[in-house]
Order: sequence, then structure tokens, then C-alpha cells
Amino acid sequence: MKRGLENIRVVLCRTSHPGNIGAAARAMKTMGLSRLHLVSPKYFPHSDATARASGAEDILDQAVVSATLDQALEGTVLAVAVTARRRDLSHEVHDPRETAGMLLGEAESGEVALVFGTEMSGLTTEEVGKCTLISTIPANPVYSSLNLASAVQIMAYELWTANAPEKNSVREGELATFEEIEHFYRHLEETMIRTGFLDPEEPKRLMQRMRRLFSRSRLEKNEINILRGILSSLENGARHV
Repeated sequence: MKRGLENIRVVLCRTSHPGNIGAAARAMKTMGLSRLHLVSPKYFPHSDATARASGAEDILDQAVVSATLDQALEGTVLAVAVTARRRDLSHEVHDPRETAGMLLGEAESGEVALVFGTEMSGLTTEEVGKCTLISTIPANPVYSSLNLASAVQIMAYELWTANAPEKNSVREGELATFEEIEHFYRHLEETMIRTGFLDPEEPKRLMQRMRRLFSRSRLEKNEINILRGILSSLENGARHV
């Protein structure tokens, strides 16, 4: 197994067909990936999943089932949403090759995730918002719909062949985890409400815009601490006005 692959999670959200879970597990194993996470699968475990795994039953046996995407992303420092749909106010978008280099670069020192949506409708806007980046697989614009397992296979192939040391620069600080970033967003929203900047009755899309803004910077632990310190200072100042 190549260095870093053991820290990569493949997260399948709300999968409706168990055979696709098995096929995805097979696709993962052929490319050295072993960490499968399932968010609220409709049917699992299931005989169809086992049959389609075709030798990758060990990945199914070790799969982690979670009720929410938040749970599946706990402890990760980078999560990439794999989606073909164009979205307003979406995150930074990369192709699979660029994505593989970024994931492997961070996976050498932390947990990362590739997130896939349900077969019929893909990822929701809220689920995409939980991720740091978007990866889109180039395809025929007239018919760009890929089977779930096929999409997993393409991303897994790029991970297997990527040369992370050549494609990624060394990061000075340790990246913030998913939980730390989510706590920051909650702190930011609460502070904006307390200071009157955000009206909770008419929030519009402010928090979505803020997520987009900060997702570009790949926040580090020290940066999160600085930002939350600033928020606490603003809250203290508002109390004394």
C-alpha cells in the first residue's frame, strides 16, 4: 500500500442500492484503499453488497456506518465532495488528478475523505457545505451521469497513481480538523447574531458565503484559535458597550 492511502476515507452518503456499496468496495480495493464509511445506507449489510464486492468483503466487514455526515467526517482535516452538479456559491473546484495530489499530500499526516452522494440526486447543498473542496469528473456534457462505483473507481485510480511528494508543497502548520472548523462556524454565527450583524429571522445565505470564504484558505489549527480569539474579543467588547 502506498504511503497515505491508509488515511483516506471513502464516504458514501445515503446509498439506496446495496450492490453499489459492494462495487465501490471492489473499486477501492483494486487501488489500495480500505477505509469505507457509509452514511445512512438504505440497506446494509446485504447479500447484494457482498456479491458485488467480489473479493473485497473485508472492506465491507470493516465499513463504518454513521447516522450523519458529521459523524463520518469526524477527525478529518480535508473532505472533498465529488459532484457533477454546478452549484451557486460552491467551493473551489478541482479535477480528479488535482484532487488526488491534494488528498495524498494531507493524508501523509492526517485523515482525509472523499464524499459521494446518493445514486439518484448526488450530494445535497448542505452536504457539500460540510466539505472543503469539490471535485468534478470531466465527462460528456450531454450525458455526464456516472454510476457511483465508476466514480469511486476513477477517484481511487487517480489516488493510486498520484505522486504526492512532487505535487504538493510542505505545509507549515497542522490543519484544523472537521470538528474544529464546525465549532468555529457555530461560534462565528453566534457572534454575528449577538452583535446584530446577522438577523436569524432573515439569515439569507450569509453563513453559506462565509463557509465558501474560509474553505478557500484550508484553515490550520493556529488560525482557528486566532479567529475564535478575535470572536471572543468582539463578544467581550460588545458586552461593555
